Amino acid sequence: MAKGVAAHRWVMTAPNQPMIREAIDMAPADGEVVIAVAGCGVCHTDLGYVFDGVRTNHPLALTLGHEISGRVVAAGQGADAWLGRAVIVPAVLPCGECDACKRGRPNICRKQKMPGNDIHGGFASHIVVPARGLCPVDAERLALRGLSLADVSVVADAVTTPYQAVVRAGVTPGSVAIVVGVGGVGGYSAQIAKAFGATVIAIDVDPAKLAAIGEHGAGLTLNAREHDLKSLKARISEFCKASGLPLTEWTIFECSGSAAGQTAAFGLLTYGATLCVVGFTMERVELRLSNLMAFDARALGNWGCPPELYPAALALVLDGKINLRAFVEQRPLDDINAVFEQAHAHKLARRAILIPQQ
Repeated sequence: MAKGVAAHRWVMTAPNQPMIREAIDMAPADGEVVIAVAGCGVCHTDLGYVFDGVRTNHPLALTLGHEISGRVVAAGQGADAWLGRAVIVPAVLPCGECDACKRGRPNICRKQKMPGNDIHGGFASHIVVPARGLCPVDAERLALRGLSLADVSVVADAVTTPYQAVVRAGVTPGSVAIVVGVGGVGGYSAQIAKAFGATVIAIDVDPAKLAAIGEHGAGLTLNAREHDLKSLKARISEFCKASGLPLTEWTIFECSGSAAGQTAAFGLLTYGATLCVVGFTMERVELRLSNLMAFDARALGNWGCPPELYPAALALVLDGKINLRAFVEQRPLDDINAVFEQAHAHKLARRAILIPQQ
């Protein structure tokens, strides 16, 4: 086994309790690497584990965090080629060997490893992960965009998950993409859909988020607090007619992770529409599923993103088609408990990236 690395990490011991800092030595096994974490994004899913009763697959105590970027500082046998490289760790790491992986369905691999869920995650100075599937990062191109390695941590989920959704939905130039909830994931979903040639309509309850996405991709922004479902759909239809856009085959991305957002997204179905469920909530909603039949529509789930799609998603960032900096803010990792409380209370305007003090 490769030599160990002195590290520290923040551990969740129980729901609704502060996380605690612990020191640990980390060493990679064969096929694994140790990564010095540059940054780890705080995701809605992380909040769910702490505050909303969502269970982790790995028993507590567990280090959360699955939006991770950093640099490889140690490698086990067979992974030496990664030493010194800047990387993004996929939020879901499929095994690559099972039947599902070989059939091109890595998202449903039953041996997959998700940092902060199946294995210890990235709210730490270092993390041990399988080398398979890591996404290399061109540090020089990052610098040209005024980005740090920490900034691209959110590519691991907030960018790649909606990227997969846009690819699966078949978004094309001239189409209509409606994004419900334009926070962390939804803000990038809107930018990605625009990069694929769609006209984007953004729906949220936060005027600041709507204003931000209005500057970075949305052709129309609507505050759901100012419209009931009927008037939302009417307003979208009016915009499409005036803009020469189709009134059918809309793609609707539900990114709010809320019951209200899911209800609204389903209610916006039209003929031939595609509903992409990207956000997650433990809340239940009541739906008339026959609408899918009546509209000849479809609904798609989106769990993670295959590692092979990461380079193309990162390329949109490096090409300037996705603005990261306008939607993130860096905070010290040691402030993790305060940041989680603020995020849970909806007091953060941007997605927090926690930066360890090495």
